[in-house]
Amino acid sequence: MTQREAPAMLKQAESPYRTLRVKAQPTGFGAEITGLDLTHPLSKDALADVKAAWARHAVVAFPDQPLTLDQLEAYTLQIGAFGEDPFIKPMPGHPNVLELRREPDEKATNFGAGWHSDWSFQATPPAATILHSEVVPPVGGDTLFCDGARAYEALSPTMQKMLAPLQAVHSATRAYGTQGVFAKETAKRTLQIITSSEADKSLTHPLVRTHPVTGRKALFISPVYTVGIEGLTPQESAAILGFLFQHMTADAFVYRHKWRPKMLLMWDNRCTMHFAEGGYDGHLRLMHRTTVAGDTPV
Repeated sequence: MTQREAPAMLKQAESPYRTLRVKAQPTGFGAEITGLDLTHPLSKDALADVKAAWARHAVVAFPDQPLTLDQLEAYTLQIGAFGEDPFIKPMPGHPNVLELRREPDEKATNFGAGWHSDWSFQATPPAATILHSEVVPPVGGDTLFCDGARAYEALSPTMQKMLAPLQAVHSATRAYGTQGVFAKETAKRTLQIITSSEADKSLTHPLVRTHPVTGRKALFISPVYTVGIEGLTPQESAAILGFLFQHMTADAFVYRHKWRPKMLLMWDNRCTMHFAEGGYDGHLRLMHRTTVAGDTPV
């Protein structure tokens, strides 16, 4: 896509296609899309408008979408090829679907309780994560998102220039490694997590990533998966990353998503990170998740 085509694509999100309606958050980060039935394949134009709204708003919600697993998979493939989901056992018969189920009596920390961008430790992290709600508890369970693009744009030109050449080191070791949080966990968990020495490996991505569709730059780091900055000492890395994490999660850059049953949510891992809140002990929470393959961060 050329730079000339990208603004035109984004502009489509401002004008609903037939029955499609996009209601954005006041900041433009996060939006709700209605007027579509995702149980059936979208037309070429409708799909283009969905992708445009997703690129523009980064986090898009589709309420009242009672999808079967097959329909969830079919919608995912309209957005792109399935991503690879390591370290979590998929559903039987659905190798690209993860069931995020937490029983009322579970004591283990709720899954996703730490700011992260999904699987950023991969060479080509997923572009999108898609989450469909089946059972929503009456309390708690919000998902928080932070806007890495607006957070980057709010930095001073001097800070932006300093960050531009830096390569962030990403690894799954803190979560899924042989000495990670899940390897040491003793509480019973319904979600089947796989810890592995593979998780102890690391690679680098640009600390400031350019979005392949919008061209906007965004901070591409997270407390869970970013373990350092290449070429800096641990103390230097901690100082810079600590400041950026605090900056990114300031209220001005955060959207709090409140779930409703049968809602589909799709977010852009290339310019956001997210945090799954708890607060629903004693209640069942059930979600189904897929990911869409991405490209090499630049």
